[in-house]
Amino acid sequence: MTFDKIDIALLDLLQKNISMPIDELARHVGLTKTPCWRRVQKLEKSGVIKGHIALLDGALLDRNVSVFVQVKTSQHNREWLDNFSKIVSDFPEVAGFYRMSGDYDYLLRVIVKDIRAYDDFYKRLIEATSLTDVTSNFAMEEIKNSTEIYLGNYL
Repeated sequence: MTFDKIDIALLDLLQKNISMPIDELARHVGLTKTPCWRRVQKLEKSGVIKGHIALLDGALLDRNVSVFVQVKTSQHNREWLDNFSKIVSDFPEVAGFYRMSGDYDYLLRVIVKDIRAYDDFYKRLIEATSLTDVTSNFAMEEIKNSTEIYLGNYL
């Protein structure tokens, strides 16, 4: 799919504030309401806009411990990967899950209330599947955490 400057501007605005009214979006990108609305609909149908979400403040919800979990396995086949992906994806504490290159095979970002809650997660994880090594790194301070994708040099 190709994008022009107006598409990129719309995406940039929407990822900062999905609830921005269509007339305000249109004004920012130099369109009238109807063509702007059509472009937004096209971007949604194409899948480039994956959803409409609310970003929550974990500290205010007592979910302010981020743990980066590095996982090694001796299993490197599709069946094991499919099973492991299902298991990990079913854990509600897992906010991010990546297959990696390098020393570790997978990286998980786990968000929990406290160390006890992480220990509970860890025990359920190792009971659910066989792993060679699990290393947990606790974030001491969140300096930047964004869902935005930088689009400045797209065109």
